[in-house]
Amino acid sequence: MKAIVTGGCGFIGSHLVDLLLDMNISTLVLDNFSSGRPENLAHQSHNENLTIVELDISESDVCMKQYFTDADYVFHLAALADIVPSIKDPDAYFKSNVIGTMNVIQAARCAPSLKKLVYAASASCYGVPDEFPTKEEAEIRVEYPYALTKRLAEEMVLHWGKVYDLPVNSTRFFNAYGPRSRTSGTYGAVFGVFLAQKLAGKAYTVVGDGEQTRDFTYISDIVSGIWAVAQVKQCNEIMNIGSGGTYSINKLVSLLGGEVSYIPKRPGEPDCTFADISKIKQLTNWLPQVSFEQGVNKMLSHIDYWKNAPVWNEESIAVETKEWFDALSEK
Repeated sequence: MKAIVTGGCGFIGSHLVDLLLDMNISTLVLDNFSSGRPENLAHQSHNENLTIVELDISESDVCMKQYFTDADYVFHLAALADIVPSIKDPDAYFKSNVIGTMNVIQAARCAPSLKKLVYAASASCYGVPDEFPTKEEAEIRVEYPYALTKRLAEEMVLHWGKVYDLPVNSTRFFNAYGPRSRTSGTYGAVFGVFLAQKLAGKAYTVVGDGEQTRDFTYISDIVSGIWAVAQVKQCNEIMNIGSGGTYSINKLVSLLGGEVSYIPKRPGEPDCTFADISKIKQLTNWLPQVSFEQGVNKMLSHIDYWKNAPVWNEESIAVETKEWFDALSEK
């Protein structure tokens, strides 16, 4: 079998590539290295089943089609992520996440043996939901350009599935974390921020009172869920992938150990993220395997990965998120 992973040198993508190679599946990675790092797959450099091609999916589908003709699976993970830069540069997000997705699904139409295209959507489309755990049928309430572009792309994937009879499914990830998560760039995910602060002996910058909870889902559970979604007979389905629980930032801090500095609550963020995973459990044999405590311990065992990450503090975060507050705060 042959699988294509767009964004395969990124955090989630590289772990998915590891899983595919472990199953002896020939894997082609398409990545422009805008956020993905070749080092994430350096340990697979001698694997004859791995091919990495530097390619920007947002440029054209024509140059991509040659790679898709014999694909059995397509896993579309390539995207620009994060809230702050999407507010600063929405054009780049639309090009990467929407136009890029259009090019991928057009290229996938050239694969006569395609068993499944799985799109990596985002739980950010739910915005601030009313019910927890949150089902796939919950109202869509996008709060910022990143979430909008991911949702638009998801709609395109499902639409192409219906109109062009493509075997597609979409997954919505909840708060993925694990080794190889990004260490640089605009103010981002909590684990990367906290682990860099821990290494530097600095206080953790906890947003609000720290009682907000997140459905932290360990990376191995994310990628096994992606594979499970690729195996189901059903098509045009949306499935949440979460941990089965939700955990406070204060709980995370207590597990990491260290001092805390509280910073203002950010607009457009929910007090809770919590996936209803009953659908994926019903349609597949997938179950999350890594508890929150186990996952945090795994992160601490890989903490040196964040030794060169930027160390954020109250002042630098305030500067970086000013446009976020200006754009989303109530006028």
